[in-house]
Amino acid sequence: MDFQAIGFFLVVIVFIVVIFFLGSFITLWIQALVSGARVGFFNIVFMRLRKVSAKLIVNSKIMAVKAGLETITTNDLESHYLAGGDVERVVKALIAADKANIDLKFNRAAAIDLAGRDVLEAVQMSVNPKVIETPLVSAMAKDGIQLKAISRVTVRANIDRLVGGAGEETILARVGEGIVSTIGSSESHKDVLENPDSISKRVLAKGLDAGTAYEILSIDIADVDVGKNIGAELAIDRADADKNIAQAKAEERRAMAYAVEQEMKARVQEMQAKVVEAEAEVPLAIAEAFRKGNLGIMDYLRIKNIQADTQMRDTLGAPGDGKQPPKTPGSDK
Repeated sequence: MDFQAIGFFLVVIVFIVVIFFLGSFITLWIQALVSGARVGFFNIVFMRLRKVSAKLIVNSKIMAVKAGLETITTNDLESHYLAGGDVERVVKALIAADKANIDLKFNRAAAIDLAGRDVLEAVQMSVNPKVIETPLVSAMAKDGIQLKAISRVTVRANIDRLVGGAGEETILARVGEGIVSTIGSSESHKDVLENPDSISKRVLAKGLDAGTAYEILSIDIADVDVGKNIGAELAIDRADADKNIAQAKAEERRAMAYAVEQEMKARVQEMQAKVVEAEAEVPLAIAEAFRKGNLGIMDYLRIKNIQADTQMRDTLGAPGDGKQPPKTPGSDK
């Protein structure tokens, strides 16, 4: 009797443990069963062994079935979960695409999700286009006036090009480049101010969404402001540069002229020194001529008279200060 009681007690304990261990799986199985999701009980148990969130897979499966997407299998959801994908957002994206009549299969949605794109946001952007505002773009027209423009780009996600397509940064860069090119090709900034829609039309006609994950629906110029007169500033800078160059060349010529002048002065001083040296040798030559008898006393007096006449002429030819020139011996005869 005691053995029977102990055995019954052990059976009850085992049953409680099994119920406690399998209670959550049974709950998920019943939930899937009543929802028509058709998820096997042992499949739910094996999910635990494969380290798969059974609750997430069952709830996603029920969500898909209730939305009419019965082609999505449990294995597909498990495979995407094990690959590191976001199962719940993929299922929600498929449901949103189905309601919007967008042709989107599970494999493509899973590939978009694994590629790092937000597939649910992409589907929502396909239904409700997104407006992207570009940063302030500065450009200069041909007349030298700077214009600053801000544009709003309305884009719609292109499901077929989400994998491998460029993102919003590329769209903004291309639109900014198109605005700069359009303003730069305008003859006058007044033309742009009078017709700002000409910028959006020319930019939109360039097909800037090629190779991107989006389709550009419209480009609208939100604001255009007049900036600096860059042409005038460049002309002023050019004139200042030319002036500095001319001043440098003039300074170079002045330095060269000064160097030539100093060289000529040095040469004159050298010649004057030679003249003084030669004049110092004249008395010695006269004395030598006296000793040798080559010069007589009358010749010497004649030389002195010539020197006196020369000195008088130099004095009379110099600029006077109102005074009488000094008299030389024999000048009053």
